[in-house]
Amino acid sequence: MKSESFSLPDAELQYFPDFLNPEKADFLLEKLLKEIPWKQQNIKLFGKEIPQPRLTAFFAEKGISYTYSGLQLKPESFSAELLELKQQTENLSGFNFNTCLANLYRNGNDSMGWHADDEKVLGENPVIASISLGGVRSFQFKHKTNKNLKEKIDLQHGSLLIMEGSMQHFWKHQLPKTKKEVASRINLTFRKVQ
Repeated sequence: MKSESFSLPDAELQYFPDFLNPEKADFLLEKLLKEIPWKQQNIKLFGKEIPQPRLTAFFAEKGISYTYSGLQLKPESFSAELLELKQQTENLSGFNFNTCLANLYRNGNDSMGWHADDEKVLGENPVIASISLGGVRSFQFKHKTNKNLKEKIDLQHGSLLIMEGSMQHFWKHQLPKTKKEVASRINLTFRKVQ
């Protein structure tokens, strides 16, 4: 499978633009849009509760929960489709995952601000595998201390991005708003919660 590696300092980043074939990606996009129990949650930002600018759902193996931005996520069970994607991602990455955080970006106004996935429950050097379905969006990175180090990837429909190594210690990432007309996008991020 074709992959692109990025030579960024303090980071391991691999991108597989054709992880899913177009038919499979189309099928999954349609099915997951309909079947995932999407919710708009409130998060705490600077002491204020605000609705997240996207919809989310959380899936996990039995007995696992996940908290970020003061939000305690109650897990759903993995569907057959998500289990199959988890397996494919594990086969490719050589890493086991036990949760999936699903995000739905309905249009260009939905976004995710700068952050690192560095919660303690994700372990020392977390591996995060992120599948994109639907509209192409720009995924941006910036180094936490060297302001000149920036990178961006246009995440394609059916692609997989794997972040690993010490990346979350040194880099932040975001999915900014866009004025461009853009189709809905689902992002499935597989992680291992300790």
